Amino acid sequence: MGTAKLALEDGSVFTGRSFGAQGEIDGEVVFNTSMTGYQEILTDPSYHGQIVAMTYPQIGNYGVNAGDAESRKPWVRGFVVRELSARVSNFRAEKSLEDYLAENGVIGVEGIDTRALVKLTRVQGAMKGILSTTDLDDASLVAKAKASPGLVGRDIVRDVMPHDAAVWEPGLDQKYIFDASGQGKVGAHPQINSGKRPHVVAMDFGMKWNIPRHLVDIGCRVTVVPGSTPAEAILEHQPDGVFISNGPGDPAPLVEATQTIKTLIRSAADSRGVPIFGICLGHQLLGQAFGAKTFKLKFGHRGANHPVRNEANGKIEITTQNHGFAVDPATLPADVVASHVNLNDQTLEGLRHSRLPIFSVQYHPEASAGPHDSQYLFDEFRAAMG
Repeated sequence: MGTAKLALEDGSVFTGRSFGAQGEIDGEVVFNTSMTGYQEILTDPSYHGQIVAMTYPQIGNYGVNAGDAESRKPWVRGFVVRELSARVSNFRAEKSLEDYLAENGVIGVEGIDTRALVKLTRVQGAMKGILSTTDLDDASLVAKAKASPGLVGRDIVRDVMPHDAAVWEPGLDQKYIFDASGQGKVGAHPQINSGKRPHVVAMDFGMKWNIPRHLVDIGCRVTVVPGSTPAEAILEHQPDGVFISNGPGDPAPLVEATQTIKTLIRSAADSRGVPIFGICLGHQLLGQAFGAKTFKLKFGHRGANHPVRNEANGKIEITTQNHGFAVDPATLPADVVASHVNLNDQTLEGLRHSRLPIFSVQYHPEASAGPHDSQYLFDEFRAAMG
């Protein structure tokens, strides 16, 4: 290990010890409050363009394994922890976190005061930053941070989208299901062998793999297409339902995707009503397609413990979240209602069309890693397809 420095655009500089890869990168500095799931965070394409700091003090203790990946590689620009575990202890571990980051060219830094970094981010907001093991001059690093492009107004989805359409087949090996009494059991979803398998076309803007696994698990056939696929090509697949995935960055510059979703909404209204379900960036794009505005949150929502109220029944869900932008509920049209609200800051967490089978949530009901409170949304999507 050598020295690494994290410099922010406000002039703050944090010094620690490097691990993983060596070099220098820029990115938006954000924090995640999850206690577990660091590999899922690293491989979530929604973190593309960001340097992620974990608030939990020790990271890496259970290592890394292929089964916990949410995409083909890590997408974070850099990884910041208070303490990197010196020992890997888990029967599923295949390698250490340090080796995994080194193999994939991701720079890590440990030993900085992550509590101070998070408090600063909450006060100042998410900031542009530079993480470096090569340039250790504070003034130079701060200047680079100020000059870095940031995320606002940039289309970075194109970096994480697949190039071609493909059939997705893997489901969940096992799933924790809750019956009507609230008791839990492990087993296959009851609808997976129910006979009819509705066809879902999933628009992939940087989709976590646990999403199509859930769609297969509820008994769907899944075709994954790039998020840039035109509406006409999507409808040629004759979908019983359309899913719009999560993804990184600012939704505002994704004008073509928004127009595609507008066309799909019109198709749902004009034909037999193909259900549409969106998650995270998909929620924001649906909002834009309905005519609503999106805006950048001060420091975003990232973690596995965010409370959300379901406006239909008043129930509280503990949710996994990862987003820096949100839909402005005041700009929603009259026929689109707020379905879920964040209890921490009252931001919009879900929307639903009053007449059409179209709905979305800002958080991650597939929750990998995280709580299972919101998995019912996949069942609602399955039921809407008949």
